[in-house]
Amino acid sequence: MRSIVLAHEVDWGAWRAAARMLTLADVAPEDVVWSVRNASDLFAEPEEEAAAPTGSFTVPRALVSLAETVIQANDPERFALLYRLIWRAHRGEKHILEMTTDPEVQRTQRLAQAVRRDTHKMRAFVRFREVVEPEGTRYVSWFEPDHYIVEANAPFFTRRFATMTWSILTPYRSAHWDGEELRFNVGASPADVPDDDRLEAYWRAYYSSIFNPARLKIGAMRAEMPQKYWRNLPEAAAIPELIRTASGRVDSMVEQPVFSSPRPARVVASTPVEGGTALQQAARDAAECRRCPLWEPATQVVFGEGPPDARIMLVGEQPGDQEDLAGRPFVGPAGQLLDRAMAEAGLDRQTVYLTNSVKHFKFVPRGKRRIHEKPGTGEINACRFWLDLERAELKPALTVMLGVTAARAVLGRAVTISRERSQPMPLPDAAGGNTTGFITVHPSYLLRLPDEEAKTREYAAFVEDLRRVVALAA
Repeated sequence: MRSIVLAHEVDWGAWRAAARMLTLADVAPEDVVWSVRNASDLFAEPEEEAAAPTGSFTVPRALVSLAETVIQANDPERFALLYRLIWRAHRGEKHILEMTTDPEVQRTQRLAQAVRRDTHKMRAFVRFREVVEPEGTRYVSWFEPDHYIVEANAPFFTRRFATMTWSILTPYRSAHWDGEELRFNVGASPADVPDDDRLEAYWRAYYSSIFNPARLKIGAMRAEMPQKYWRNLPEAAAIPELIRTASGRVDSMVEQPVFSSPRPARVVASTPVEGGTALQQAARDAAECRRCPLWEPATQVVFGEGPPDARIMLVGEQPGDQEDLAGRPFVGPAGQLLDRAMAEAGLDRQTVYLTNSVKHFKFVPRGKRRIHEKPGTGEINACRFWLDLERAELKPALTVMLGVTAARAVLGRAVTISRERSQPMPLPDAAGGNTTGFITVHPSYLLRLPDEEAKTREYAAFVEDLRRVVALAA
């Protein structure tokens, strides 16, 4: 009988090395006992590892990925279960994950689903409280996961809250970020989180602003937010009053059009009434889009906004840092420059529909900053589904492509801006009816120009392009 003692509950590296060693040594699953070192032994000297046998060892990549998720499950039998699958795959069952009626495969998939659900809840329900310390302000959160997901999820919070100093405390493990280094230590208790919450008023106001009474489903709310999450949410105190007044708020929403003049309501996933327009439904659906990996590090999807009868659609590349945080397109430096140019050209922002080819912010972390990274062809193609849907629903008379990425997304081919700029062109049928396309530069291009003379010259040309857009759409 072989005994494998892991350092902690999600000691993936040690489990994987042990599984490889045992498999190559031809040790059957029933001859292995898996355990985790006691918390009191965390600082004990590590046990000496036996030399791993050499030889060929290959298992399906999907099984390795599944194991990396399932090892986070709060199930003491998970180590043995995963080793049995590895053992079986190594001994000839290469397509074991396709055996959907196999009890061990079913159990493993259920554990993976539970871990993913718990991961979603952690990312949705963590709320930070502000704590003033001698060395500065720290944000502290208490969360009670069902599974061992803290280590795997902490990098998500370092990306989302890169400039904050924060701690996420859980009964099992605590994560700490100082802006540069991510550290883990022992678990904590709710008493370690201060009672006074300076952010409570913010969370309550925010939740009240996005609460949609027309979509109120109390049973679903309680199922999604069990009591252990509910009691830790600052905004939960506002929920009883929002439920009590929901009926009256629905009546007023029905009486008032979704899009009103002169300032149309923007299309966002959190605001439309049940049903709504096709664009509003698309915005809700896009919030759950997993067509490419960009959704995971981004804060949120940034869908298009503007009136549903807009004659002009402006298509950019992707959200930037400020757009990613605000959830609206063109609100950062490039958006501010675009607003100024449109005003000079006589184009009212409130009359146009603004969107991007890619709906999630693609970036590279660099210290405390998130540096824009150009989306690839695969990401553009994956997100073209949403852009085509927006164009088909709006049927704009004129689609303005801001830069090469937008042009590629709309036209489906590579474009040289200098050769095709400022020339009206017929568009493919994705937008429906007789539509016209128009290519110009992206406003971020103007911000990157090296000298003031070039900026002045190119800005004037950009304004002139927008004046042509106004004339073409008239």
